[in-house]
Amino acid sequence: MDETLVLLTLAGRRAALPASAVGSVIEIETIVPVPKAAPHIAGLTAMRSQALTVVDCRAALGLGSHQSKPGDRAVVVTVGGHQYALLVDGVDDVEAALSEPRAIAGGFGKGWDEAAIGMVETSGEPALLVDPGQLVNAKFEAAA
Repeated sequence: MDETLVLLTLAGRRAALPASAVGSVIEIETIVPVPKAAPHIAGLTAMRSQALTVVDCRAALGLGSHQSKPGDRAVVVTVGGHQYALLVDGVDDVEAALSEPRAIAGGFGKGWDEAAIGMVETSGEPALLVDPGQLVNAKFEAAA
């Protein structure tokens, strides 16, 4: 695989996004809640006088909510022509992928199964390659 990756920590796991999908990495100071938004939408924030929808990646993966605080990191991606800030635990590095994505042995749960493209090798540990569109468009089952 000849692709550059942005390595990050997402819900406590080493993950990666294709660098081609990442516009920037920002620190979020304020998130304004949006009434009746989907469970994984934390709210809105501003980047250079532009409003961004903030996606709580933990919630998008079905792993509870991120306890946001000023200075949290977010990766800005464009999905469907709109920019989103993906709230992550941290951004670690930019590296080349050393392998093609491969199936995830055993899986990590339903949310990861839907969001992850596969496992890729990097110069350090392997990372879960994540589709940012799956985080933005996370689906939730209705409560019974």
